[in-house]
Amino acid sequence: MLHLESLKKTIAALRDPKTGCPWDIAQDHQSLAECLVDECCELLQTIDRLDLQHMQEELGDVLLQVLMHAQIAEESGHFDFEAVCKELNEKLIRRHPHVFEADSVTDADEVLLQWDAIKAQEKKRGPQQLGIFKDLPPQLPALLFAKHIFKQLQKKSLETAAGLDTSVIAVTAEGLSEASLGKQLFTLAAAARLQGLDPESALRRYSQNLVDQLEAAARSAEG
Repeated sequence: MLHLESLKKTIAALRDPKTGCPWDIAQDHQSLAECLVDECCELLQTIDRLDLQHMQEELGDVLLQVLMHAQIAEESGHFDFEAVCKELNEKLIRRHPHVFEADSVTDADEVLLQWDAIKAQEKKRGPQQLGIFKDLPPQLPALLFAKHIFKQLQKKSLETAAGLDTSVIAVTAEGLSEASLGKQLFTLAAAARLQGLDPESALRRYSQNLVDQLEAAARSAEG
């Protein structure tokens, strides 16, 4: 707890209007959104690689985003980091009666069923939902990651080295619209579900493999 309190003081100092960092002071919830996505993707990279050496650092970077949002909210009088921790702790206890109460379950499947049942009973917070589906993030980090990787490949003329068929990509791009792209992506996501595959992980790992292979080849060439 000592280091956590010290970290919270550091974040508050960075946001101090008089003596803080100009960049940190200028940030708000919206401007930090992309940073949160980037940091989560970098953490996912260490998880995919089982890179425990760097996972600690990336977990810290994600925690920084949580603390920054909590600090901004505290400054505007909405909530603080303690309130975030309190709500999370209460939710975990409430959703695990088999651990903290007399209820008992026999396996992980029963735990998930119980979790969903408790969640369904909880009072819904936030804006009223208009559709029949719950709100989901508008972007998938893996798609953003793949887009950025291809951009870098184009800049460095490494498409062929990465094993990409540029002629196929060009043909696919012809006449591509937002509607047709959405349909193709949805079809792939649906097909992945039928096969029991996770399209998010598949795309992220494929993109990361491209990066790792090219970086390994570059290091080999330099050596």
